[in-house]
Amino acid sequence: MWNHNYYVYITTNPDRTVLYVGVTNDIRVRLIQHTENKGTKRSFTGKYYCYLLVYYEHFTHIEHAIEVEKEIKRWRREKKEALIATTNPDWIFLNEQVSGE
Repeated sequence: MWNHNYYVYITTNPDRTVLYVGVTNDIRVRLIQHTENKGTKRSFTGKYYCYLLVYYEHFTHIEHAIEVEKEIKRWRREKKEALIATTNPDWIFLNEQVSGE
């Protein structure tokens, strides 16, 4: 059986005022892409500098990950903040932890 890895994640900007919810099969690469796009108007994350990881959750089935991503995207900010606080109450940027650097 294949070992599949999918992640639902939340990034924010340096001031922690904007949140972005996404799904990916390679969180390290996706964070690099968000970082490279910062300040560009090509994407939401680039336009609003949302390249700093504050939350992620691992899944083994893409369908479940997409379902959770869509659910979180429908939430109000307060509920997203509560979710982040369950694993990262101080909103520490987790990019280095995930990248292994």
